[in-house]
Amino acid sequence: MIYVHLSRLLGERKMPQAELARITGIRPNTINDLYHGTAERVSLDHLDRICEAIGCTMEELLERKPNTMKRTGDDLILEPHGRRKPSA
Repeated sequence: MIYVHLSRLLGERKMPQAELARITGIRPNTINDLYHGTAERVSLDHLDRICEAIGCTMEELLERKPNTMKRTGDDLILEPHGRRKPSA
């Protein structure tokens, strides 16, 4: 699982989402999705702009924690709704 720590970083800097959107040129809705951890995809360019704007590293912005349920190899999930690959 990937965690985005944008809300904590903005809070520490007392920077509103709207200001980050203005500084980076990233749509406010995209900033909001990252802030609340609901974004499913993110542009590498956006991550670079955010790190530059708030003066953080990628390691401070993103964190990966192991999944409680494996999703690769024999446990590969093929369907977006979470159903596992049918057994042959």
